[in-house]
Amino acid sequence: MLKIEELREIIELIDESSIDEFSYEIEGAKIKLKKQSETREVVQVQKAVEPVGQGQIDIPNPQATENIATQNNDPKDQPEPVSDSHNTIDFDYEIVSPMVGTLYSAPSPGKDPFVIKGSSVTKDSVVCIVEAMKLFNEIEAEVSGEIVEVLVEDGELVEYGQPLFRVKTK
Repeated sequence: MLKIEELREIIELIDESSIDEFSYEIEGAKIKLKKQSETREVVQVQKAVEPVGQGQIDIPNPQATENIATQNNDPKDQPEPVSDSHNTIDFDYEIVSPMVGTLYSAPSPGKDPFVIKGSSVTKDSVVCIVEAMKLFNEIEAEVSGEIVEVLVEDGELVEYGQPLFRVKTK
């Protein structure tokens, strides 16, 4: 069962990411988070009917729908699109995130990163760690080659399928 702190952490992770919709179900409780526009986010929490005598869930008012206003996004504050005409990096393979979570480029704070631009990797080389729900998952290169571009920074929130590294295979 989800506790309020865990629910808040999920909401913060989704809010900081570019994910528009997220659904999760655990032990009969369903959570659906959806960003509807640039200025609003809707959080829906539902609880399945539990038989008498079963455990309780730590989510108040299970049928509640709550609108949370986020800061107003001014078009002049938005970054301008970057043209790909200047970006001619030669690569054969992109290492992508297999999950939503926080990326760590080193095994622990203060240590050297697993890989940097120019690093050689093999199929089983660990290139980073993605933390999801307090679990640390080592991400392997899955190909042999050279890292030609690092697309994320240490501590950055990453999404499922988001490119992390570009590799020129051997």
